Amino acid sequence: MTRKANQRNKNLILTSLLLIAVLVSFCCLFIGSSNMSITDGFAALFQKSTSANNRIIWNIRIPRILAAIIAGAGLSVSGLIMQTTLGNAMASPSTLGVSNAAVFGANLSIIVGAGGFLSTGNNLASYMVGVNLYSTSAIAFLFAALSVLLILGLCQIRSFSPNAVVLAGIAIGSIWSAATTILQFYATDVGLSAAVIWTFGDLGRATYSSDLIMVIVVVIATLYFGLSSWKYNALLSGDEVAGSLGVNVPFFRFLSLLLASLITAVCVAFLGIIGFVGIIAPHVMKKIFGQDHRILIPASLLGGIILVVVSDTLSRGIGNGSALPVGAITSLLGGPFFLFIIFSKRRSESC
Repeated sequence: MTRKANQRNKNLILTSLLLIAVLVSFCCLFIGSSNMSITDGFAALFQKSTSANNRIIWNIRIPRILAAIIAGAGLSVSGLIMQTTLGNAMASPSTLGVSNAAVFGANLSIIVGAGGFLSTGNNLASYMVGVNLYSTSAIAFLFAALSVLLILGLCQIRSFSPNAVVLAGIAIGSIWSAATTILQFYATDVGLSAAVIWTFGDLGRATYSSDLIMVIVVVIATLYFGLSSWKYNALLSGDEVAGSLGVNVPFFRFLSLLLASLITAVCVAFLGIIGFVGIIAPHVMKKIFGQDHRILIPASLLGGIILVVVSDTLSRGIGNGSALPVGAITSLLGGPFFLFIIFSKRRSESC
């Protein structure tokens, strides 16, 4: 197959992925626990149905689907960038302990600030009055961002060695997990329940405001990744080759990891943990498109959207009247996929 024909096939597959992403997102609008018919759903899109149906479509389902699209795209692209910059096929948005730090921040806000051992005790009504979801998300993001800066700052000692970044992320992440466990040990029943529920990857808490904040971060970071695609291609050949082509490798690695981590931080802060998206989608796209980041970045973006939207649709379809956490669905898919990558890699290495 000629190079031109190969490129044409890749463009065709990429266009197909775009159409699939649009189709599954649109179909997801009409799936839920309200027993709304497809006809009523279409009418509600144009504000022509009952007030209840209009609210369900415009205030619940559309913000939820937008969150799935934004988070799927962001987590997938950030996973791809981490794998490339760290030279580690197993790297993902949780590699730097970003998710662990966000979970600690959210637990701190929920357990101490509302529904916890400092004020409201086990009174559920008091908890509902005291909790503030936006302050919880803000504190979760703050701790995640601080964790990223701490890890990247520590890694300056090793000139951003990929191995140093991974090891530092594991170490810092374990510290955040231990701190979260200590917080939860002293929490009341209500505070603990609220904190645990928050960690679930739940798209149901999405609003237009949170979607707007997420999309700003994801779009800015993804534009940078796309414009720097040739640098990621150069980085695949090694730091020395990339440096000879004019890439400031330490700074480029720092900025790439920072932006990828910030995408993870803002998504986790608003939606909780949605695991394995940054591993599944990029690896599937690599099998299809190869390692050229000029097409791999948009392909991974679309793959992440399809994965999260389909997972959210499944979570609502099998939830028996209530939506399961979408993070549980992606983890159920991601666990076996992760094992497949490990064993297939070992098999190829032994051949």
